Order: sequence, then C-alpha cells, then structure tokens
Amino acid sequence: MLTVIKLIISAGLIYLVNEVVITRSRPFLGSLIASLPLVSLITFVWIWAGLKDDPAAQAEKLAAHSTGVFWFVLPSLPMFLVFPWLLKKGLSFWPNLLLCCLLTMILYALMAFALKRFGIDM
Repeated sequence: MLTVIKLIISAGLIYLVNEVVITRSRPFLGSLIASLPLVSLITFVWIWAGLKDDPAAQAEKLAAHSTGVFWFVLPSLPMFLVFPWLLKKGLSFWPNLLLCCLLTMILYALMAFALKRFGIDM
C-alpha cells in the first residue's frame, strides 16, 4: 500500500507541474514548482519512514542522500541553459533532449571523477 501512495504522490507532482504550465499557461509558476527539491524532500520522507525502526540507519541514509543530491545537482544545471538555447537555435525537441541528456551524463561522470580525486566517496 505504501508503494501505491508513493507512486500517486510522485506522479501527482509531475502532473501538477504539467497542468500549471500547459493548462493554466503559467510557465513561471510551473518552473518554480519544478525547481523545488520536491523529489528530494519526498525521498527524505520515504527514507525516514522506511527506516523508522533504525534511527542510526535513518541518519546515515538521509545524510548520504542529501550530500549526493547536492553534488549531482551541480552538473545537471547546465542542461537548463543549453536546452532552451538549442531550441532557439532550431534544434528539434528529441535531438535536443538527447544531447542534453548526454551532456548531463558526461558532467555527472566528471563530477564523480572530481569528487573521488578530492577524496569524497559517493
């Protein structure tokens, strides 16, 4: 039952952003909602609830997740600048999306390499 609740809440957030942007023609509000770390916050709750009988594991998992999200948000940010730039340059949606995903994966790999080089183990 908990899995169904998780799916409904998670899908509901995606649906909410889509409705706000498309139906209500409020891209700024949709962007604001999408930019909130809702997935991370929901994941914090699911980790906390899933490990409620083991406070030490809760703290360890929550801290590791939060730290990982911080380091991997950074290399994902350029995608949000490259994507609209490529659209404005005339690149169609699917090739643009593919290029942005590839760029982000490369930046993720570089971030993981840099973190390891500086002794930060993910």
